[in-house]
Amino acid sequence: MASSKLGMRIMCCLLNVSEARNKDVVERIASAALCDGHGGKHPDTSVLNVFSNYGYNRSVITVASTDEQIGKSVVSACAEGFASIDLSLHDGIHPCLGAIDLIPIYPLSGVTLEQCGQVARGIAEELVKQVPGTSAFLFGYADGAERKTLADKRRSLGWFKKHSEIHMDALKADVGKKPSRRYGITGVGASPYVMNCNVTLDTQDLSSGKTIAAAIRGRTGGLRGVQAMAFPNNGRIEIACNVESFRDIQDSISASEASQCVSYYTGEETFSYTSPLHIETEIQALAAHQGIKTAGTALVGFTPQECRSTAEYAISHGIGQFWKRRREISM
Repeated sequence: MASSKLGMRIMCCLLNVSEARNKDVVERIASAALCDGHGGKHPDTSVLNVFSNYGYNRSVITVASTDEQIGKSVVSACAEGFASIDLSLHDGIHPCLGAIDLIPIYPLSGVTLEQCGQVARGIAEELVKQVPGTSAFLFGYADGAERKTLADKRRSLGWFKKHSEIHMDALKADVGKKPSRRYGITGVGASPYVMNCNVTLDTQDLSSGKTIAAAIRGRTGGLRGVQAMAFPNNGRIEIACNVESFRDIQDSISASEASQCVSYYTGEETFSYTSPLHIETEIQALAAHQGIKTAGTALVGFTPQECRSTAEYAISHGIGQFWKRRREISM
């Protein structure tokens, strides 16, 4: 896609909300990113994609905007989400800590990770002002000098536990007061782009899925930048992978690992990520050892390069509800 507006400084947010079973609520949240709540429209903003999973009861809304605008757009969407979602009533198999569970800010074009971190901190501070009772934990480039990763912060807060086992009043927020049962606590931060790549196993054996997820997980010696969990989904097991981008590929990994990665340039820095095709191949091999076949792979949303080109096109052409146009094209 060619852009008619050169030099745009673009960030994106893959907004994770704890709702997928009420389509009207999800679409209201997506649409709210384009409006200021007083009838006016946010300029230079587009909602590129909306993905919902009924079993997970979780939706991912891809919001792209200029560095000057994205904070306002994301806050508008989150305010609508907090008004519409009661976390105490949530039912779904995907882990979550907040009605708005995650607000990650990623650099797409002409912006640095440090700038994304400043925007993320501003979003957290504005949300607790606009929606009293909300709270946030910070991660990555929004987390001051520590810059703890999202996975580390989630682990310390019990995100990976069953929802019924989490005691909200015992959690410590970085911004705002103690988390409430209605709103929970929201993760807000900045990092290199993270994709979602899900591989379905043709089995109902969750223990086999967990074994495969552990084998490819970067933290346990698997694939660089890959976080993986196994969930039951539509009568099968899904290996849900977060695929993180990372820096300094030449200096930090071997030539064989580099051949499994894809690099891209934001105009400020070069990042790399493990290829979804390689992830699929590895999972297929691991599954085959257990006598299991795979039943398809889905990339939720975009690769970093696709997200940048789509954002530039949608913003430069004033297409705020790009997700609807994309849906029409794909149907």
